Amino acid sequence: MKLLRYGPAGAEKPGLLDTSGNVRDLSAVVPDIAGAALRPDVLKKLQELDVSSLPLVAGTPQQDLRLGPCVGDIGKFICIGLNYADHAEEAGMPIPPEPVIFNKWTSAICGPNDPIQIPRDSVKTDWEVELGVVIGAPGAYIDEANAMDHVAGFCVINDVSEREFQLERAGTWDKGKGCDTFGPTGPWLVTTDEVADMDNLEMWLEVDGDRMQSGNTSTLIYKIPHLISYCSRFMSLQSGDVISTGTPPGVGMGQNPPRYLSGGEVVTLGIAGLGEQRSSVLAAL
Repeated sequence: MKLLRYGPAGAEKPGLLDTSGNVRDLSAVVPDIAGAALRPDVLKKLQELDVSSLPLVAGTPQQDLRLGPCVGDIGKFICIGLNYADHAEEAGMPIPPEPVIFNKWTSAICGPNDPIQIPRDSVKTDWEVELGVVIGAPGAYIDEANAMDHVAGFCVINDVSEREFQLERAGTWDKGKGCDTFGPTGPWLVTTDEVADMDNLEMWLEVDGDRMQSGNTSTLIYKIPHLISYCSRFMSLQSGDVISTGTPPGVGMGQNPPRYLSGGEVVTLGIAGLGEQRSSVLAAL
């Protein structure tokens, strides 16, 4: 299934994408694509629905029908840093001996086609296409062998980052990662049964039509089951939590000379089988 949320910001309704590319409303079935609705028993009931019997929503998704972030009320937006060897190299940083964990504030989350707002005083706003993992069954101290039993599905994430805030100011990375609009998420949550090989997904990102990032999840340093198990040592994972698993090379910081967003650009990105995002960039207020 491809689960989604549609409608005005802050008033999104739950839906799914049918095989014809139309949105079907799920409001009579689940209150939202969030929390307990992502647990395995509920997902099983959704998969058993007669999709043709669900109300058809007018409009074309990502054109005249706005899509919100594909998961609502995300409790934790967990990110993994330097998880592609070639990205660590372009950043001039060693491969970490264990996963690097940081956070994006949930106020950063926005829809896959919503504008990206350059924050005030920014000089180094950057892009990062990433594979997002959405937790279904909650748990703590999860065994790596059973980790995928806790996954509801996958999605596309742009881990927008302000590098000066992140790396050149005192303190942790978080202040450069969680600015408003720095977490476009979606367009849809693709359940695990529709992803044939999570370790071989092509991913890409373009700025104004220039291909900046081309990568594949095959080059992840720490694979998804390990990341789930590892994160669950330090916090319980709840239904609807999101783990963003790292970015391949080609970020603005790694260009020669570096290239950053300043406003007026259009950023497009996608992951094979998981959909695409297209965001206009707004200059700082």
